[in-house]
Amino acid sequence: MKHLTAVLLAFFLKAGGLGLLVLGILDSSFLFAPLGNDLLVVAFAASHRAILNILYYAAMSTIGSVLGCLVVDVVFRKAGEEGLDKHLPRKRLEYVKRKVNDSAAWALAVASLAPPPFPFTPFVMAAAALEYPRRRMLVVVGVSRMIRFTTAGVLGALFGRQVLKWAANDVVQGFLLALVIACVIGSVVSVYGWAIRSRTPKAVRS
Repeated sequence: MKHLTAVLLAFFLKAGGLGLLVLGILDSSFLFAPLGNDLLVVAFAASHRAILNILYYAAMSTIGSVLGCLVVDVVFRKAGEEGLDKHLPRKRLEYVKRKVNDSAAWALAVASLAPPPFPFTPFVMAAAALEYPRRRMLVVVGVSRMIRFTTAGVLGALFGRQVLKWAANDVVQGFLLALVIACVIGSVVSVYGWAIRSRTPKAVRS
């Protein structure tokens, strides 16, 4: 398990900012990688603690997240509320729509700042489907994500080395391995579900 975790960490460390960018796009669109960018920013900041490095890692993660949101926005702005209804359970749909209708900017900001399991993508989907201005949505998400990732970077610079030492523990290694497996399975299920629901007429779904 230590070997697998070391390989994954080495891969992303070698990819640098590009890895953060790609993971940000995937996580904020249709794949499943909870806390992936946050953990990587912490790891990067622990190794390169200069403030410019922290801001660079936070910026690359933020840009990736904004681009991922743009992908979701393009899809759901075209699909509208009917498309939204096909992709979200009724209870969550009603909750998200109510929050977006009440104050889309605050709903998007909170969703962008909050860690899992608080939902993020459903709020972007709803904002797009309900025709919240695209530029405003991307600005809100970008500012909020930059705050989140910069905070993660600062914490990584201050405490990251202790965290990395703690991560060498077998129990933590097992947790990280389980998280990677969950991300892979969750991503496959997510993409499959998106494909099926996109082709299924609304009337057919219960």
